Amino acid sequence: MSAVQDNRIGLVVLDMAGTTVADGGLVEQAFSAAAAGLGVEPGSADHAEKLAYVRATMGESKISVFRHLFGEEALAQRANAAFEKAYGELVDGGRIAPVPGAREAIEQLKSQDLTVVLTTGFARVTQDAILDALGWRDLVELTLCPADAGGRGRPCPDMVLSAFLRTGAAAGVQEVAVVGDTAYDMTSGVRAGAGVVAGVLTGAHGEAELREHGATHVLASVADLPGLLALLAGART
Repeated sequence: MSAVQDNRIGLVVLDMAGTTVADGGLVEQAFSAAAAGLGVEPGSADHAEKLAYVRATMGESKISVFRHLFGEEALAQRANAAFEKAYGELVDGGRIAPVPGAREAIEQLKSQDLTVVLTTGFARVTQDAILDALGWRDLVELTLCPADAGGRGRPCPDMVLSAFLRTGAAAGVQEVAVVGDTAYDMTSGVRAGAGVVAGVLTGAHGEAELREHGATHVLASVADLPGLLALLAGART
């Protein structure tokens, strides 16, 4: 077998919110609720500045975001707990849905003998709430949050590498595809050495920003991913 054939994708690491899950801006709503609990007045310059940072760092581990915004660890932990509570209540209220075609895309990838892992910058309790709300608990064999990968979220490569190590679905990192909607998703894929780093346009960042941070491909939606990987596999045979 040729080296090119050896490098076909075996593991797909998918982001959740913005990539496979449409949350309708719930991150910003939950942040506003959390920030208000720490005395950040809605409509103030401080609120606007902090919200801009939240938008700029979509995809990053949320506790890391709050550490940057509030500095003191106790405050960061309070903000993060309030954020997760607010987000969970919005999820429980039926405010999320799959990105159109996302479940079908995942099932198609699995039918092509690819292993699919779902990752998030949220805490485990929030990730589980999303999976339960969508009925996705048994959709994939592994889901990961930053705590499952030693505590470091994106843009670090840890969740991608944890998926690689824990599934054993790829012989090398070049056989991994990383897919997400943010610059941090792209950076984590590049740092992990993934063979495919694909951005999607259903979330936080546009094509220029995704490519600037290392996207090898940009797709309209995750629904287009099975076709891309099938095309690449055909080109490598």
